[in-house]
Amino acid sequence: MSGSASPHHSDREGLLPPVAAADFGLEFRVVARGGIRRGIRLERAFWMSLKQMAESRKCTIGMLIDEIAESQPQTGNLTSAIRVACMRGLGDENLTLRRLASINTINAILVACPSPAFALASSKKILSFNAPFQQLVKRQLPIAPSDDARHDLKLALDLNVADIFTRLEANGESPVATGFVIGAGDRRYRGQLNAVRAPVLEPELLMAFVFGG
Repeated sequence: MSGSASPHHSDREGLLPPVAAADFGLEFRVVARGGIRRGIRLERAFWMSLKQMAESRKCTIGMLIDEIAESQPQTGNLTSAIRVACMRGLGDENLTLRRLASINTINAILVACPSPAFALASSKKILSFNAPFQQLVKRQLPIAPSDDARHDLKLALDLNVADIFTRLEANGESPVATGFVIGAGDRRYRGQLNAVRAPVLEPELLMAFVFGG
């Protein structure tokens, strides 16, 4: 019906990142290596992917295309093989990043840290902590942050969490120092910490490393 809204229209954010029209445009390039010249026509997005793959592997685009050409059947299509190789490369890289960008990685970092440290949500809720932080709280406050008791801990930062994220982005992710206070009941403990962005895709979390009181 003319003028009616599509039944599939939604105001929510797109499921995929926006694609520029230029990414669809075909680019013809001649790739030469070892005396072999290949004329290849690919979408700009795939040339960009090849460039990123070559940089990460410290090789040239020609070396990558040679390897792809050697691995494909004689009857295969080189441009199709290149597209598949790009997709597989991006998929493998994405899987590796997702394994690294996880709560498990955060917990491993906290466990390996010899000083008191904890992971913090934007709501200032302590999500995870290591044994030195548990010992610090046990010494300074009447309760230890067990799975149940940690919810009774009150945390205040001298800097707003949003401001910390802004400073991290502005200074190239260098740690941001701030004072903090944790309390339980009528007891309080003041200290200093360094905050960094936690290696997770979402939601945004901070990792806090206590260095003074």
